[in-house]
Amino acid sequence: MSQTIAVVRGDGIGPEIVDSVLRVLDALKIGLEYEFVEAGVAAQQSVGELLPQATLDVIGKYKIALKGPLTTPIGGGFSSLNVELRKRFDLYANVRPAITFPGTKARYENIDIITVRENTEGAYGSEGQTLSEDGEFAQSLIRNSRHGSERIVRYAFELARKQRRKKVTAVHKANIMKTTSGIFLKAARDVAKEYNDIAFNEMIVDNTCMQLVMNPQQFDVIVTTNLFGDIISDLCAGLVGGLGLAPGANIGADVAIFEAVHGSAPDIAGKGVANPCALLLGAAQMLSHIGHDDQARQVREAIRATLEARDRLTPDLGGNGTTSSFTDALIERVGG
Repeated sequence: MSQTIAVVRGDGIGPEIVDSVLRVLDALKIGLEYEFVEAGVAAQQSVGELLPQATLDVIGKYKIALKGPLTTPIGGGFSSLNVELRKRFDLYANVRPAITFPGTKARYENIDIITVRENTEGAYGSEGQTLSEDGEFAQSLIRNSRHGSERIVRYAFELARKQRRKKVTAVHKANIMKTTSGIFLKAARDVAKEYNDIAFNEMIVDNTCMQLVMNPQQFDVIVTTNLFGDIISDLCAGLVGGLGLAPGANIGADVAIFEAVHGSAPDIAGKGVANPCALLLGAAQMLSHIGHDDQARQVREAIRATLEARDRLTPDLGGNGTTSSFTDALIERVGG
């Protein structure tokens, strides 16, 4: 049975890595079909809008989207296209795994950490941003809700249970930010009581960053608020070799968008050397989300085997290959 997903090729290296990922998905022969839509600079150039309503309609229709990196132009309009998409579809859970792969610039071995980040509230809400007339004082509101805090923590525990993980760590700054971080911590403590099969602990964000560097193996699933989650997930990516291996899922009640965490890298766009692994790992998250766990595992195993063999790797991974040749190497192993 076929399934159609919305595909946003994106900006910069986006079209190159999206095409690579679609080649791998096609090799799985699971009947995926694609409807291509535009956003970002590409959309602005073709239809005069950064985020066309037609794009939103297609994503809303199919409920699943694979998205290349987008460039948000400096100046007027949205503060971030990614943030705007999360708001439009209430994609409240940002799920970012960090897994050690062989032959990379990873600082540690055997890292397998998932950061579950609240995606719609907090410091990225862009509420109440003001700057005094003299330019001396700036203000922005941080707004967290009990509902938003409860549902992201519950999502983290349900994910841990589904993946048979053993511990959830709630990361906060409630010792100082007693209201906005305090409401999250209180919700986390209350929700944790419903999951006696999973260990729960809480950790202040600055200590979490130190502990991630000193002893990352102690972490399993991290759940936290928007800004902290953005920072921590990038730190975790650094532990396993960088953003080139960092995927992200944005999950809501009805719609889910899957992406690479890295940006559009305009400096290497069109050179044919972009590494598609982050978006391909995001596609693996998508496969699991739509019920293709076996194929998701095939994709991850193909990446691992190709990195181990150091076969046609892109320059950022230490090879002399191209995006196309690296994709060929991945496809050869997908059915293995």
